[in-house]
Formats: sequence, structure tokens, C-alpha cells
Amino acid sequence: MSSLSFYIVDVFGSKKYTGNPLAVVLSSPDLPSEQMQQIALEMNYSETTFILASSPQEKGFPVRIFTPTKEVPFAGHPTLGTAFIIKKIFNYQKTPILLHLQVGVIPVYSEKNKEGQEILWMQQLAPQFGQSYPPAPIATALNLSSTDIDTHLPVQEVSTGLPFLIVPLKSLRALKSACLQRELFYPVVQKGQARALLLFCPESYSGQSHISVRVFADYYGVPEDPATGSANGCLAGYLVRHRYFGSANLNIKVDQGYEINRPSLLYLRASEKAQGEIEVEVGGLTFLIARGELV
Repeated sequence: MSSLSFYIVDVFGSKKYTGNPLAVVLSSPDLPSEQMQQIALEMNYSETTFILASSPQEKGFPVRIFTPTKEVPFAGHPTLGTAFIIKKIFNYQKTPILLHLQVGVIPVYSEKNKEGQEILWMQQLAPQFGQSYPPAPIATALNLSSTDIDTHLPVQEVSTGLPFLIVPLKSLRALKSACLQRELFYPVVQKGQARALLLFCPESYSGQSHISVRVFADYYGVPEDPATGSANGCLAGYLVRHRYFGSANLNIKVDQGYEINRPSLLYLRASEKAQGEIEVEVGGLTFLIARGELV
């Protein structure tokens, strides 16, 4: 392997050293998948991405995404962080930036917030809604009581490219108390599609957001994720489908990562169209932390 440049960015943070860290490797299609997996394990972040071309191929950039243990077809903060590197390092100014992922083509747009900071937004695939689960065994697997789950809403699988089980909780206390017991969880969901969970509640860690979430993705080598764009895209679709805020439109802020000392802020937008399809966008800030070389 010849030397490869890489960059480390923090995605979905409010400043440096918050949000979800990501390694972005400038690679080529010739790098074997096994070596990409080894590099991802070496980096040991939730995900590491590999940009396979320095210029657009079929109007977009081919990208592969790896957790420390396996390749995934889609993930949120890797999509935004990779687009950030393409924009800043490749000086690519066309919009949207198109990423060719295993799940398909994902567009990323930029937008300035009131403070003049650049928020990157990805438009995810339309959410697909899967099976629902009885709350009691899920609560047990999370070391919670069944009364901690908001039974006005389903415990349901949702996917915008990577399936998550969405679990509605009543309080921040319950969210903080949750602890995934894998030996109890996996047998319950073995016939379904989702192997990772997003838990949410209608209270904010920071006092500035609308809801708080936690994501457990131990199946993918990530016991708890600091900020999860893919899961929050599923959540956005879920909140609109079930009219959690009483509307077919959604524009909210989400807190994540506080339990593992990586406070994160995600922006969610979603709307249900006349034909029933839900459009989902997830956004956040990204900060360049470091650059280096794999020798």
C-alpha cells in the first residue's frame, strides 16, 4: 500500500471536540476491502470513509463506509463529514455534492445558519417502515420498566438505508438509565431487520433542543454512538408518520452523545407529501480536527 492521506473531522458538534469524530481516507478503488476494514479498525471511530476518486465519477464521488467491524451501505455523519472534506480539501464548489454510496446516490447541500456557520444537509432516502415489537421485552433488554416506554407510539423498525428500531420513552430519566443487554435484545429482534436502536424522549439535555436521543449499535461494533445521522433520519420519518408534534412537517433540533461525553447537535427536517412519501433531511456542523498520512 502506498501512503494515503487522511483527515479527522467532528460532525454534528457545536464546536471542536464535540459531535461524532470521523476519519476520511483519500483512497482509490484498488485498495482491497480487507485493508479498508483494517484501517477502519485502526482508526476505531464509529465509522471511517474512503473516497475512491478525487474528481466526480458519473457526477458524484464514490465512497465506502466502514465501522470497526464491517462495511455499511449508509451512515449519516460519514456522509456529511465526507462531503465536508470534498468541499474543503478538493475545493469542490458545485452543489449539491453527490455521494455514490452502496445504498444509492445521496445529495449534500450547504446552508448558513443565523450565526453565519455552514450547516451541511443530506437528503436521505424515503423512510421505510417495518414491523413493530411489543414494548415489554424491549424494555427488559434495555434494563427499563415497561412503564418507561410511551405506549401511545409503536416500538418500530424504520430505515432510510440502514434499519433502526425506534423506541419512544417518556422521560430523560429513562433515557439516561437505559443500558442495552445484548443477550436479551438480539433474540427478540432476530426475525426483523434492525440490529441497532434509537431511544428518544421529549426532553432536552441542553435545554436548547426539542428531544434527546441515544443510539446503541453494538452489532456494528459501536456500543453507543455520539451522533447518528442515519438513525435520526429514521426518527424524523417516524415522528412525522406518527404526528408526534401534531404535524406532517418537522423542523427540530436533537441532543445526542451526552452520556458518553460527546455532546452533539443534529438538525432534522421532514415532511409528508400528498402521496404519503416522507422526505427527510438531516443536518449539522462539521469541524476539521487533524490531517495525517497512513504510511
